Amino acid sequence: MNPNSDPKLAKIRAILAKAEDPAATPEEAEAFFAKAAELMAKYGIERAMLADADPDLDRPGDRVIVVEGTYSNDRIYLLGYIADALNCHGITKDKNRGRTEVHLFGYESDLDRVELLFTSLCLQAFNGMRQGRPAYGEKVVTYRKSWLAGFILTVYKRLQEIEARARQEAPAAASGRSAELVVADRKTVVLARFNAAYPNARNAGRTTRRRGTGYAAGQEAAKRADLGQTRVGQRRRALTA
Repeated sequence: MNPNSDPKLAKIRAILAKAEDPAATPEEAEAFFAKAAELMAKYGIERAMLADADPDLDRPGDRVIVVEGTYSNDRIYLLGYIADALNCHGITKDKNRGRTEVHLFGYESDLDRVELLFTSLCLQAFNGMRQGRPAYGEKVVTYRKSWLAGFILTVYKRLQEIEARARQEAPAAASGRSAELVVADRKTVVLARFNAAYPNARNAGRTTRRRGTGYAAGQEAAKRADLGQTRVGQRRRALTA
């Protein structure tokens, strides 16, 4: 995906780039989030409501994202939670030597948002995680995994709240249908496409709660994080931070 192909996504990406700067203060990151998160949610709802009148404006599709690098399971958890909050559904396909394919289903505008946000939040998370300090005698890996768990779950909660507010504030579609109804119907379509592709898939649920003193620090970092993130068919991209 090239976010610069859409002026609104390009604007959101520019704000995210500021939050990704390790030199940004917590106050600056929060200010970037306030703007980017609002734009991201409004963009998603706007595309959904326009497509309600003209389905060709935003079609359901799928995308394969390659996740690799250190803490790969945590990256996959982050991607899964972002996808769920932004009305997408996915499954882990193949794992091989630190490289994992995640197959996502969703409407194209939502897939774009997921990919853009995942790329940015990976960088923000790993920048923050490396700055944290474990307690005396605590293993670094234990601290960092608990930090990432706190970050991921808090980001997920924030995204859910932002998306819900955008739906509530959106004007009705031309058909008179509410944003809540439009989005609910889109979720049904996405899940049906996923089930058709993977009829035997099981929903194992997601959990990222781990023991370690980094959990609270990860939560605080997520509260400051900037949450601003093609064709139909499979697409591969390595996302690392």
